[in-house]
Amino acid sequence: MAKQSKEEKARMQQEQPLISHLIELRNRLLKSLLLVLIVFAGLYSFSNELYLIVSQPLKDLLPEQSSMIATGVASPFLVPFKLSLFAAVFLAIPFILHQAWAFISPGLYQNEKRFAIPLLLSSILLFYAGIAFAYFIVLPIVFGFFTAIGPEGVSFLPDINNILNFILKIFFAFGIAFEIPVATLLMIMAGITTVESLKEKRPYIFIGCFVVGMLVTPPDVISQTVLALPMYLLFEAGILFGNLVQKRKTDSAEDEQTSL
Repeated sequence: MAKQSKEEKARMQQEQPLISHLIELRNRLLKSLLLVLIVFAGLYSFSNELYLIVSQPLKDLLPEQSSMIATGVASPFLVPFKLSLFAAVFLAIPFILHQAWAFISPGLYQNEKRFAIPLLLSSILLFYAGIAFAYFIVLPIVFGFFTAIGPEGVSFLPDINNILNFILKIFFAFGIAFEIPVATLLMIMAGITTVESLKEKRPYIFIGCFVVGMLVTPPDVISQTVLALPMYLLFEAGILFGNLVQKRKTDSAEDEQTSL
């Protein structure tokens, strides 16, 4: 019995850290969800104005006889509702990432924390930069192509729900694509790959960017190309920063050997 109680006690000691981690994870998820709901409640009052802002790149290019329409009975309510919810998530991303960082940081070494904080901040800024790039540059190009290519005699009356789905896909695709330098740098720092290996795979990466653009954007060549080219340029930026980090590691290793 004494032996059994010792085994049970050891098992309970092992289970307690797991339970405490799960409780902490639950609390941080609840905090993130609560913030999203608070931001959503604040945005919903301006949901119609928010939709007009988001769809402005299309409105500026619509022909004089055209306008946006709602084909669904509940679309005038559901579309602004969905936009407010997604906007709340986008705005809460810094807090969500901060909660994720606070959860994993106790398990990191000091040198890993030193690199992780700049990478975390960079990933947030790059995500928003991707959305801004999509809104100010990509959407006008794509919508300009769609509004100009239609045959004569066909009225262009885009549905507000389809417009929102299209815009959200573009925002998400470019927000994630702009994280490529951070992802490339993390793989190099973790030893998963090297700068030399990535340089050798440039032709395959270039083709892969177009494949990813085909999969994550709406089915048109313009969106795919406008996403694929920045993705490849961001990959080159990741190689550039990775080369600097790798060179710094080499120099520090040489300095240590010299001091010895």
